[in-house]
Amino acid sequence: MKRFFFLLISLLPLTVFAQAQFGYLSYQTVMKEMPEYAQAQQQIATLRAKYDAEAVRGEEEFQKKFVEFMQGQKDFPQSIMQKRQAELQTLMNGGVDFRVKAQELLAQAEKEAMGEVQKKLNRAILEVGVAYGYGFILNIDDNACPYINPVAGVDVSDLVRIKLGLIEAPATQPQAPAPAADPAPAEQPQPQQNAG
Repeated sequence: MKRFFFLLISLLPLTVFAQAQFGYLSYQTVMKEMPEYAQAQQQIATLRAKYDAEAVRGEEEFQKKFVEFMQGQKDFPQSIMQKRQAELQTLMNGGVDFRVKAQELLAQAEKEAMGEVQKKLNRAILEVGVAYGYGFILNIDDNACPYINPVAGVDVSDLVRIKLGLIEAPATQPQAPAPAADPAPAEQPQPQQNAG
């Protein structure tokens, strides 16, 4: 008897899990539709253009000084030649350091900008999951889930889009599943009494 009870208890989570519906969506697809995503990408592109322009300015300065050095090196005394070589080395190192620092700053700016977009999307996914009673919502990007049972899985992409205000809710929006309740006992028919 104890074994049967233990087996019943251990299988209970599987039966509960099997009855739970879940949602799924392509996180990247929905995120790229958000206006905040486009704004973040534009901000990053603008920042990248500024860093690139500064890097080009530094490279042009290096090239100008290098041409001057090459043209005048046969006429320079040793001390001036060493000074100019040191200047060129400093400019070259500075350019490399700037490029590395610019990449780090761009990565940080992208992380911060996209973090806000992801927060908003995650909040919408959470609200859809709670409102519709899904056990979980899967991200199906990168072929992470090659099979989804159509009985248990529901594509929630449009529900999340509606929550984000990306699309209008249809006139007949799917209703959230009602929580399971104990069925009320059926009324027993009353025997009819014959009058007469």
